[in-house]
Amino acid sequence: MHQSTGIRTLRTIGGWLVVAAFFFPIYFWTSVAFRNSKDIFNWPPKFFVFEPTVKNFEQVFGVSLGFGAAEAVTPGGGNFYMAPRLWDSIVVASMSTVLAIIVATLAAYSLSRMNFRGRHEFVNWVLSTRMMPPVAVAIPMFFIFKQFSLLDTYLGVILIHGLMNLPLAVLLLKSFFDDIPSEIDESALLDGASRWTIFRRIVLPMAKGGIAATAVLCFIFSWTEFLFVLTLTQTNLKTVPVVSSTFVTSIGTAWGNMAALGAASIVPAFIVILLVQRHLVRGLTMGSLKQ
Repeated sequence: MHQSTGIRTLRTIGGWLVVAAFFFPIYFWTSVAFRNSKDIFNWPPKFFVFEPTVKNFEQVFGVSLGFGAAEAVTPGGGNFYMAPRLWDSIVVASMSTVLAIIVATLAAYSLSRMNFRGRHEFVNWVLSTRMMPPVAVAIPMFFIFKQFSLLDTYLGVILIHGLMNLPLAVLLLKSFFDDIPSEIDESALLDGASRWTIFRRIVLPMAKGGIAATAVLCFIFSWTEFLFVLTLTQTNLKTVPVVSSTFVTSIGTAWGNMAALGAASIVPAFIVILLVQRHLVRGLTMGSLKQ
C-alpha cells in the first residue's frame, strides 16, 4: 500500500516537472514582453523579480495602455508597429482553415464511403504530397501567382495555405469518417435518404469532434507558416512569423518588441482551441477504443 502511494507520488511529481519544463519557455518569453532592456539583458537573469512595463506592447500595437510613465504613442507610427500584421495572420489562418475543411470534408467522405477505381492510389498520392518540401514549390508558385496577379494578396496566401493543409485534412478526416459505421449510411439509404442528406444530417454531426481537431491543426499550421508568406508577399500583407524577423536590425534585436508580438500571437490560437475544446478531446480520441 505504502509502495503504491510512493509510486503515485513520484508520478505526480514527475508529471508536474514535465509540465513545468514545457511551460517555462512560454512563461519566460511572455515575461520578456513586460521587461525593459535592462532587465532583459540582466545577468544573472531575473526569472520572476523585475520591474514590469507595457512599453513594448504600446510600441507594437500603437496604443497607450495608460500604465506607468506616459509616453507619446502614435498609431501607425514607429518601426515596430505590427497590429495590422496580427490581423493579417488572423484573416489568413481563419479563411484558409475554412477553405481546407470544406474541401477536405467532401473529399474525405467520398474516399471513406465510395468505391471507385484508383481510390487507394489517390489516397497514396495525397499522402505523398506531404513528403514534398515546401521550398521545392515556393519558387514555381511565385511565378504562377505572379501570372494570375495573386502576389501580395489575401486570396493568394489563403489559397496556398489551404492547399498546404489540404492533404493533412483529407487524411485525418477520412480516418474519422472510417470510424463511423457504414451501416448507418446503408440504413439511411434504405429509408430513402440521399447521399447529401446522409452526409449533412447524419455523418457530419457524428464527426464534428474530428472536424474540430482537424480545424485546430490546420489553423496552427497556417498561423506558424513562414516560407510561403515570405515568398508570395511583399509590402501589403505579412503574417506574424515573417514580420518577427524584422525586429532584427543593424543595431541589434528588439527582443522586448518581438516578445510582445509573440505573446499577443498566442492569444488567437488559444481562443480557437478554447472555442472547440468540447469537441477537440473527442475528436483526438476517435477510434482509440475501436477493436
